[in-house]
Parts: sequence; structure tokens; C-alpha cells
Amino acid sequence: MTGYILKRLVSAIPVLLGISVIVFLIMAMIPGDPATAILGSYATPENVEKLNRDLGLDQGLVARYFIWLGNMLQGDFGRSFALNRPVLDEVLDRFGATLILAGTSFVLCSLLGIAAGVISAARQYGVADKAITFVVLLGISIPSFFLGMMMILVFAVQLRWFPVSGMWPIYGDRNLGVLLEHLAMPAFALSVVATGVIARLARSAMLEVLRQDFIRTARAKGVRERQVIWRHALRAAMVSIIPILGIQAGFVLSGAVYIEMVFQWPGVGRMLVDAILKRDILLVQGGVVFIAACYVIFNIMVDVAQALLDPRIKT
Repeated sequence: MTGYILKRLVSAIPVLLGISVIVFLIMAMIPGDPATAILGSYATPENVEKLNRDLGLDQGLVARYFIWLGNMLQGDFGRSFALNRPVLDEVLDRFGATLILAGTSFVLCSLLGIAAGVISAARQYGVADKAITFVVLLGISIPSFFLGMMMILVFAVQLRWFPVSGMWPIYGDRNLGVLLEHLAMPAFALSVVATGVIARLARSAMLEVLRQDFIRTARAKGVRERQVIWRHALRAAMVSIIPILGIQAGFVLSGAVYIEMVFQWPGVGRMLVDAILKRDILLVQGGVVFIAACYVIFNIMVDVAQALLDPRIKT
């Protein structure tokens, strides 16, 4: 298992390098002069020239990339000019809020999606299967940001059950109950699409397992149907479901950008949008690379979990 983990870690290196190249090139190709955008009304020729030197924009594209990459490998992601603080500090401060939102949404969509898929497969073509299929298709068809706005309108503005936006109230206590009140709507809105995808694919995986011989044998021996479904069939189907969870984790992490803007959640996604609008190049590059690294690490964890369930994968 150690060799398999090391192999997966080594294979992640070119992926992260490729991401860094793509992010750097995209930011370099954005029209306009970043120094002029940053300085605004203070963009005199002398100030623009000085800031270009400070940013390293007066050098060639290849030289700028390797300087940025070398600094990043040493833990120096640069300094945000808009916020006047180290990029890594800003990303780490915001990442906690994103982790709470995305983590809650991922747990929610995993549990609901797998449960819906298992029930739907166990009651194939029944009333429960048709009802779950209808709800799943409806959930997949609704964009997360639109659902979030509708939830704000209904549950926050009209019914006043939940706060409109933010992670904490401006005044008052900051405890777990208050956090859950602010988290409920954005976490649910972010998890709906992923729940539908997981439910559909979990249903397919369960149906394939339920047709296998060992399931027929368990039923012939008189094992209770609940144990057949939840203990034997689901365990075998998890080998196919776990990779789906890894893909949806990336979807939830990227989708947090929209939800954080809709609900004004103080996470990395909202930070990146603000940084793009302000042309804060180093903050955008550092934030995207950090999120990509988290996603790659999570996928390695998913691969390891899949290998533990099915040792044949390691070979």
C-alpha cells in the first residue's frame, strides 16, 4: 500500500505543474496592464514602471513563470497588492470558511445520494424508485446559484427562517448553533446537483451488484433483505461509488465560488472573484493552485480508499 500511495503522489506532480502553467498563462493573457489597473488614478508612467518592476512584469514570460514557481515551491506565494498581505496567509484565512461550506455539502450529498441510490435500486420500477428519479432529475436541472437565490427569497426574506447571508452575524454570539443557521441554505444549495449525480450512479452500481451470484446465494440462504442490501450489496457497490464521490468533491469545491458570492460567504471562492476584479494576479494564481492541490490530494485519498476496498486496483 505504501508503494501505491507513493506512486499516486509522484503522479500528482505533473498534474500540479500543468495547472500552474495554465493558471499563469491565463492570467498573463488577460488584456490590459495589471499595474495600471492596480494603481487606478495613481497610474502615472513612473508609478506604472516602478510597479511593473516590483511585480516582475518587466521580464520575459518564461522567466516570470520560473521565478513565481521557484518562490512558490519555497512556500512564498507572493504578496497581494490589493490587500497588502502575503497571499498564503490570505488563502489560509479564507480556506477555513470554504472547507466548512464544501465539507458540509460533500457529506450531505454523499449520504443523501448514496441512500437515495440504494433505495431506488432496491425498489426498482416501484413508486419509491420513480419518485426518487423525478426528484433527482429535478435537482440536477436546477443551477446551484439560482436555487440559492430562490432559497434566500423564500426562506430568508419571506419566511425569515434563516439569515440572508454571511457566515456570522454582525452582532451577537458566535457559536455552533448560529453557524448552522447561516450554513443551512448555502450547504443545501451547493449539495443538490451533486446529490442527484451520486444518486443516479449509485443506483446503477447497486443494480449491477444485485444481479450477481453472491447476492442470489445470500438470499437463498435466508439472509434478511435489509442485510443483503445494506451490508453485502452496498459494500460491493462502494468500489464503483467512491470514484464518483471524488469527482463530485471537485464539483462541490468549484461550485463553492458561485454559492459564496450568492450568500456572501467569506471563503476562497469569493476571495478569488474579488481578486480577479481587482487584477490581483498573485492572489488569483496562489488561490487557484492551492485549491487545485487540495483537490488532487483528496483524489489521492479517494484512490487509496478504493484500493483498500478492492486490492486488485493496486496491481
